[in-house]
Amino acid sequence: MQKKQLTTKIILPWLAIIAFLGVWQAAAGFYTPEQLPGPSAVLAGLGELAETGLLWEHIEVSLVRFAISYSLALIAAVPLGLVLGWHTYSLAAVGPLLQILRPISPIAWFPLAVLWFGVGNAPAIFIIFLSAFFPILLSTISAVRKIDPVYLKVAQNFGVGKGMLFAKIVIPAAFPYIMIGLNLAIGIAWIHLVAGEMLGAQSGLGYLIVDSRNFLRTDWIMGGMLVVGLLGLAVNTVMDWAEKGINRKWGMG
Repeated sequence: MQKKQLTTKIILPWLAIIAFLGVWQAAAGFYTPEQLPGPSAVLAGLGELAETGLLWEHIEVSLVRFAISYSLALIAAVPLGLVLGWHTYSLAAVGPLLQILRPISPIAWFPLAVLWFGVGNAPAIFIIFLSAFFPILLSTISAVRKIDPVYLKVAQNFGVGKGMLFAKIVIPAAFPYIMIGLNLAIGIAWIHLVAGEMLGAQSGLGYLIVDSRNFLRTDWIMGGMLVVGLLGLAVNTVMDWAEKGINRKWGMG
């Protein structure tokens, strides 16, 4: 690894993390542990949760819940986005409705989610699904609309059928823009995972954070937040690897 890459990718980020931990520890000295525990106290709290097995249970539940919600949004939004992006009249009909629904925060759906699905997994999955659905849908529509018409004309001149046109031209050409939506959606959905799990769920990292508040275990609260952040980073990293792999397969990397 070259010296410049070593500095920008490893040394500088670690220096920033160490500085952040130093500021955090210094700030914790002005408060009681119940108000603001220091990094060492938070790590000790996480170790306590890990030792009892509670931490791993909540992480597993959150990851499964997130995977189900995001997969459902992906399965629903990408095909619908391809259709709406391709058919101008369909988009003209549905577009205004999408623009009305899109700005509504998933948090605003909380009361209805509880009324419709009760408590437990279903309302949390619904909220996470909503938070991922619209970014994926709109980016897919935009991706199809931005395809260079020359590609389509050349394919049509060679007599390529609609099925082959979608598989070989439309989807690969739209893929980079669709991935932008997928990346955006994964971040938004992960943020709303915690919010969704605070909605009557009895498990998951969001529930852990809320439940820890009831016991005034601020170290567990901040530990749960730290785990949410680290898992979010891991999910984004996996997404980047997947994107690069698909780009290489289609000769775009």
